[in-house]
Amino acid sequence: MNILLLGSGGREHALAWKISSSPLCKQLYVAPGNAGTALCGNNVQLDMKDTQALADFALSADIGMVVVGPEDPLVNGLADYFRGHGRLRHILFVGPGAAGAKLEGSKAFAKGFMQRHQIPTAAYETFTKDTLEEGLAFIDRLQPPYVLKADGLAAGKGVIICSSKDEAHKVLNEMLCHSMFGKASNTVVIEEFLDGRELSAFVITDGNTYRMLPAAKDYKRVGEKDTGANTGGMGAVSPVPFAGRMLTDRIEERIIKPTIDGLKREMISYCGFLFFGLMVVDDNPYVIEYNVRLGDPEAEGILPRMDFDVVEMMRAACVSGLHAVNADISPRHALTVVLASGGYPGEYRKGFEINNTDKVDGSQLFYSGVKQENDRLLTNGGRVMAVTSLAATLEEAMDITYNNAMVIDFKGKYYRRDIGRDLL
Repeated sequence: MNILLLGSGGREHALAWKISSSPLCKQLYVAPGNAGTALCGNNVQLDMKDTQALADFALSADIGMVVVGPEDPLVNGLADYFRGHGRLRHILFVGPGAAGAKLEGSKAFAKGFMQRHQIPTAAYETFTKDTLEEGLAFIDRLQPPYVLKADGLAAGKGVIICSSKDEAHKVLNEMLCHSMFGKASNTVVIEEFLDGRELSAFVITDGNTYRMLPAAKDYKRVGEKDTGANTGGMGAVSPVPFAGRMLTDRIEERIIKPTIDGLKREMISYCGFLFFGLMVVDDNPYVIEYNVRLGDPEAEGILPRMDFDVVEMMRAACVSGLHAVNADISPRHALTVVLASGGYPGEYRKGFEINNTDKVDGSQLFYSGVKQENDRLLTNGGRVMAVTSLAATLEEAMDITYNNAMVIDFKGKYYRRDIGRDLL
């Protein structure tokens, strides 16, 4: 079948790389794509917000499946449009409708959902501009640090952890009264801080059953030893050594099953990937957030470990057939390191030539902020590319990845040199 993949980041390059290897994929189109996705299929310059243009292209290119990489089109109801449109209804759509996408699109909805279905999460309250004083009083009752979350989508920047009460008061006022994150912070969730180990769990579901995908640990801070500003992610490890069978069983029983059952009880149809951002405290998992798609850079680490036809799996999810499909996971270890532009996540320059990608040995490169001009690759974003290696041990994967990270060259190249070292 012909497949249309939406997105332009490293996650989409990893998805394109995996999808294009499937015998079920006749032709892959990526909108808008990047220099990496162009190696796996045909990039098409379509605006993901232009629903009519996407629909017209899907019909003209005889698309049989649409796969959505980022969250915005899902939160904005693209799946509902395709599933509700007579001429588009035959197209398999991988991703939830707007009702299911609220798990990511609204922090307040997600916390309420977890509360309704007894899914372990941090204690919280929700506030608006009209209840600012109650919000300030709630902060006073908590112990530092304080976690403040913009309710809506804020490009991954809507969560602020404050170390002092005065800082938390100031940030809450900025979010609610001065639109720190635009409309996304019209409502703010304040929750208790959980001190533990972060873990990303993933499933694909048809709304009735699900298949567990590889878990991962990502590294958000720009600086080594988890210091500095938050980023979109500087690297990932999969599998996660501390996530053994006992913890995995607890995650499945306490979090994944109740989530799928909760969606069914609330009559929310869900088809696609579901990401559980977890904090593990004393071997007990708590949900920090839901994402309604694969993570980035986790996708660049877990997709190479999926020893199955991902197109067959996605097709099964679309037709309620997951019960008949196996999800074999490679026992090999993946180590992913992101090469970033100097200055990221603050100000940085673009347009520097990228050299020596042809000298990479033993790693897979997934492009994110990369564009091609003639025969040259140029930097075109803060996170430029991810380097992923698979090996029998984490140490081996780490050696291969870091050797290749050194080989690739562009002006201002920056990467963390400690990804995975805390897990050895």
